[in-house]
Amino acid sequence: MRALWVLAHPDSESLSGRLRDVGVRALRENGWEVSQSDLYAMNWDPVLRDEGGEDVEAEQAKLCAADLVVLQFPLWWYGMPAIMKGWVDRVFERGFAYDVIATETGRARKYGDGGLVGRRALTIVTAGDRPGSLGPRGISGDIEDVLWTTLHGTLWYSGMEALRPHLVTRARDVDESTIGEIEVDLTDRLVRLRDEDPIPYLPLDEQYYDHSIRLLPHMSPGACDTMAHRHR
Repeated sequence: MRALWVLAHPDSESLSGRLRDVGVRALRENGWEVSQSDLYAMNWDPVLRDEGGEDVEAEQAKLCAADLVVLQFPLWWYGMPAIMKGWVDRVFERGFAYDVIATETGRARKYGDGGLVGRRALTIVTAGDRPGSLGPRGISGDIEDVLWTTLHGTLWYSGMEALRPHLVTRARDVDESTIGEIEVDLTDRLVRLRDEDPIPYLPLDEQYYDHSIRLLPHMSPGACDTMAHRHR
């Protein structure tokens, strides 16, 4: 079992840095081989100018070797930091993660298929707000909807099975009296990860979608939100 842990946080001594260390240790103690990409420590260049490059190829090799991909980041303006978005922009290249053509149909493989099929992906997210704000009726929207473009539009699109996000709220209020419980929760989640069901997104298939890639009328009738694109 091999994992790639990608961290985007400018402070290695932060809560994110500490949880990364706890998580990597938990995986290794449970039989995983773990490689890491600490994007700030690597001084990763997030700007896509030209495709390819030695740095991109090195990250792609890590992805190819991984059974599990962990993306860890603080929630900044309802998304990942620019350095991690730039990692995705540059590493998930055309012909590698997307626009991979199926030889039998001549069509691009996507949404449940693609260049990264066969891998699972976990997002670990720290947020400053209260738990309720990122729940189903929260003012910010449920965390799975907030991260829809990452979970469905990047991970599932490129073929990876997306697991439900691991969310840590009130991140700025965490101290030595509360960090222990957070570390235990993360460790327990990682230990059980192999048996966890992924988010049941629908694959791009004619039994679910028409030729305009819109849900067929009998699929999730009346639903117009992101939940419509899941197996019921």
